[in-house]
Amino acid sequence: MSTEAARTEPPIGALLLCKAAPASVAPVARMLRAPMRLTRAGDAWSVLVPGGGPWRDGTEPVDRVATGWATALAVGAPWPVLALWWDADHAGFTLASGFRRPVGFVWLASGVPVGEGEALHTFAARMGLDPVLDVQALDALAETDSEADAGTRLRGLLAVLARVGVVLPAGLAPGEPAGRLLEATARMPDSLPFEWPGRSDAVAERDTLGHSRLGPWMPWTGGPGARALALAQLAAGAPLLSWGLRRRSGGWGWVTAGALLLAHGALGLAHAFTQPRD
Repeated sequence: MSTEAARTEPPIGALLLCKAAPASVAPVARMLRAPMRLTRAGDAWSVLVPGGGPWRDGTEPVDRVATGWATALAVGAPWPVLALWWDADHAGFTLASGFRRPVGFVWLASGVPVGEGEALHTFAARMGLDPVLDVQALDALAETDSEADAGTRLRGLLAVLARVGVVLPAGLAPGEPAGRLLEATARMPDSLPFEWPGRSDAVAERDTLGHSRLGPWMPWTGGPGARALALAQLAAGAPLLSWGLRRRSGGWGWVTAGALLLAHGALGLAHAFTQPRD
């Protein structure tokens, strides 16, 4: 996207924070098959910056797309994923971790909270935040404040998350359009662009991952870890896909997450049955 186009783009965007290093996030994030950039967001965190999504043409709200992406990533990886999202009318976050039900909170553009305070307490527990000081700071985000708009609320959330090591790089500010965020990330020397790899790239990536700590969990190994992950993905993908298809509108994100999990689960099982055993 050109700089001029990014300036005129509506203020709709999302960020996906993963509690893992970029080397661990990249192979799992590729299953989203969406153009993104990846960079560090602190010593123990990474951030995926989408270049846009179905929200650009109005086919799906950004919150549902971001939630679907976070759910798919978290089920397929041993670390949590926090989706931050915003548009002209509201903003919020969704935390996905394993097979647990995602938890999130929403604010109107004016900053008026429309979520349940208990969700913030659940969020704090899953993130390992301080049950007293950090929870008090989160509770303040659920209270009425005429001087705090939705962007201020998200920045307040990030200030709390800084205590567990989340540090967004300069230029990645909640409230900015997706195109502008992507351009800012592209200027970072350590950021990685990726889409669905071609055959040669996929083979090279497979060889690299086979020697990493993620190796035993990759579908092509056919090992116990890969089979367990494949079964887990099938078990999670089927209900997500079914639920998304039953929705008359707004189910794109869940359908995508379910379909991706089913596809990767089926791939893992296929390798498990065809891979020669020692």
